[in-house]
Amino acid sequence: MLLYIIRHAWAEERDEVRYPDDRSRPLSDNGRKRFRKLVRALADRGFMPTEIATSPLLRCRQTAEVIAELVPSRPRVTVVEELSPGSDLHPLLEWTRQRTPSDVAWVGHAPDVGHLTASLIGDTLTAIHFAKGAVAAIEFDRPPAAGQGELQWLATAKMLGI
Repeated sequence: MLLYIIRHAWAEERDEVRYPDDRSRPLSDNGRKRFRKLVRALADRGFMPTEIATSPLLRCRQTAEVIAELVPSRPRVTVVEELSPGSDLHPLLEWTRQRTPSDVAWVGHAPDVGHLTASLIGDTLTAIHFAKGAVAAIEFDRPPAAGQGELQWLATAKMLGI
């Protein structure tokens, strides 16, 4: 199975007047457009999650909705509290194991997505940098567990010329 780890796309700037609750800060129009291009490019290369877990924060939910709309598998989006800032790996793994052998995506926040990815491929002391909208693919030969995945790729909009 493949587990995709995704940092939410480009959001509006923090603004206590417009978004007094940062949980409601949305994607920017440009961020949404750019992420749509990224998802289309990745879908052309086989990016095809069948289920998506997302942080409850608006910018993550909107990122997940773009994926669900554009990939041919039309994945179901589920809000998973453990993807909120300060993500908790073990409940996320349990949620994912219940869906295997499906390819699953997690949409979350930096620096959490970098820490989660590092933990899944075996290094709990390192973080991996995720640009906004970046997507990583981690392969598992068995149900996903910490330290058991192999990083297949990490794609950014800039790398794909988007």
